[in-house]
Amino acid sequence: MKVSTSVLAGVAFANSAAAHYFFDKLVIDGKETNSMQYVRENTRPEKYNPTKWKNTRDDMTPDLTDFRCNKGAFESASRTETAEVQAGATLAMKLAVGATMQHPGPQLVYMSKAPSTAQSYEGDGDWFKIMESGVCDPSKDFTKDAWCSWDKDRIEFTIPKDTPDGEYLIRPEHIALHGAHDGQAEFYYGCAQVKVTGGGSGAPSETAKIPGVYKVNDPEVNFSLWGGYKEYTIPGPALWTGGGSSGGSSAGNTTEQNELPSTPSAVATPAASVAPSASAQAGAGRISLLL
Repeated sequence: MKVSTSVLAGVAFANSAAAHYFFDKLVIDGKETNSMQYVRENTRPEKYNPTKWKNTRDDMTPDLTDFRCNKGAFESASRTETAEVQAGATLAMKLAVGATMQHPGPQLVYMSKAPSTAQSYEGDGDWFKIMESGVCDPSKDFTKDAWCSWDKDRIEFTIPKDTPDGEYLIRPEHIALHGAHDGQAEFYYGCAQVKVTGGGSGAPSETAKIPGVYKVNDPEVNFSLWGGYKEYTIPGPALWTGGGSSGGSSAGNTTEQNELPSTPSAVATPAASVAPSASAQAGAGRISLLL
């Protein structure tokens, strides 16, 4: 039986999308918007591929500024609409092509205020973190469904009520750690354009630049999932949920990072040692921030 090239290409895309993913829809108070209506489109030949930190590929660029919103995303900014959202609204960024997050690791959401319009903003200002999650159920597999992100098709978050009015970039991110023990963490992210109204005068005390929010030798992006449960600190600046200062996401946890403080995720007690499988190591990408 003959199989058409288009069918084979579709199967290849589906298989790749099952393991890799990208964000294409902004969800506002439970209502999905159109694909790429408010989300900047990247220019990767395979849009679902993650950013990695080692080696080079012909279809990637070493321009680290692309780490803000993904490769070539600023090229689509002027044709991407800006959604009006209320401070305090519940939003989500949903994955395209029916994908779910099938890699273990934390999820985070950053915001950055545009000097004027979101469409004209490259994201070179300060970024602050409004959402993070790590481990939700320590009794489950630390290499899979112990993580809050596992098998989810979106990252959900709330715009802090004290967020000042204005236009912003919102950057959700999932950091896949299955190969991080070998310097092969994978970064999945994108940017939505929003205009916040009805806000306040809050100001996060900790911000970061992107690129710069993570360093190549940070333990959080070189973390080993293997060998049982252990403490994991979510990277980046401290979580801001409103007011004039940043607040942690997990009571009783401490934070320590070389240059940019971060707030740790839920911590589990050590369990039996588990070694990475050959297939897990083979499926991981290489990490030198390549887009």
